[in-house]
Amino acid sequence: MLSGARGFTEKLFFFPRYLTLPLMAHSRVSAFSTAPGLKRVGTHNGSFHCDEALGCFMIRRTDKFRDAQIVRTRDQKVLDGLDAVLDVGGVYDPSRDRYDHHQKGFGEVFGHGFSTKLSSAGLVYKHFGMEIIAKELQLDQGHPDVLRLFLAVYKSFMEAVDAVDNGINQYDTDQPPRYVNNTHLSSRVGKLNLDWMDPDQSSEKENEAFERAMNLSGSEFLDNVRFHAKSWLPARSIVMECLAARMDIDPSGEIMVLNRFCPWKLHLFELEEEMKIDPPIKYVLYQDDRSKHWRVQAVAVAPDKFESRKPLPSQWRGLRDDELSREAGIPGCVFVHMSGFIGGNQNYEGALAMAKDALKL
Repeated sequence: MLSGARGFTEKLFFFPRYLTLPLMAHSRVSAFSTAPGLKRVGTHNGSFHCDEALGCFMIRRTDKFRDAQIVRTRDQKVLDGLDAVLDVGGVYDPSRDRYDHHQKGFGEVFGHGFSTKLSSAGLVYKHFGMEIIAKELQLDQGHPDVLRLFLAVYKSFMEAVDAVDNGINQYDTDQPPRYVNNTHLSSRVGKLNLDWMDPDQSSEKENEAFERAMNLSGSEFLDNVRFHAKSWLPARSIVMECLAARMDIDPSGEIMVLNRFCPWKLHLFELEEEMKIDPPIKYVLYQDDRSKHWRVQAVAVAPDKFESRKPLPSQWRGLRDDELSREAGIPGCVFVHMSGFIGGNQNYEGALAMAKDALKL
């Protein structure tokens, strides 16, 4: 079916074994257990936020602080005697496991091209994230996939926690928001604080609420890591391989064929930059799983834009079936969208012909 493509009907994908393994279990030792021998990690009492809840969850998954007891206080004498302190104390010193971000002059960022000031969660992730991810994937910390996921999880999950806690707007504008969003993770964690109308405002009830906040933020963090391990990373591998084979599809190098459908758009933009692809891809071909027809999709100018780098020809747009086949001079055409961002053909050869002709028109 895929004549002209490099052995596509015979290609099989073998992803790393860890993607099919159950991820590391975590013991259900309470965060406030006083069992002997446990390290003690401090954070402030009172109202809590997502950053210290997530930071406490993450640090308890490290070898150094596994199942550590959480001590919630603002008493500096108590904090000074603890093994680690998050989000309180006015000190950032990883050599002493102090991870506060409120002090004057603090400006630590994640690095790797990111410029958002870190929260206590971001600080814990910066220093322990590689270890946590490596354990979840059951890989050596030096494995290249660990670094890829370390960066991807920060971009897709952790940076928003840092930005919200530090009061950094998502958009550079003075205009008020068009709607209120109280459904993001930081907001949902905040709602777990004791209600001011609750007659029981004891430290025990507060700690119970904080442990729920740790579990909520931590479970979503792990979900994000696992998504990237099981879905994001395999898709990246597919797109990388198909990009490398683009010259076998067409001498222009501007057509890419997905030999297995996967989420490809964000990977394509990132990999084009990493692999220094020039000229950039104009069309991506893939088979629709339901109809078994082939799609020709024009690549957008940017991940968040609707405008295409090179839309399908204007004379094809809005036409279907035989009328489109006559106009294009290509048998088996199914449709071309009115905007020219996508079209279809009954088979691979026809879709490839549409892409090749579209490059010339």
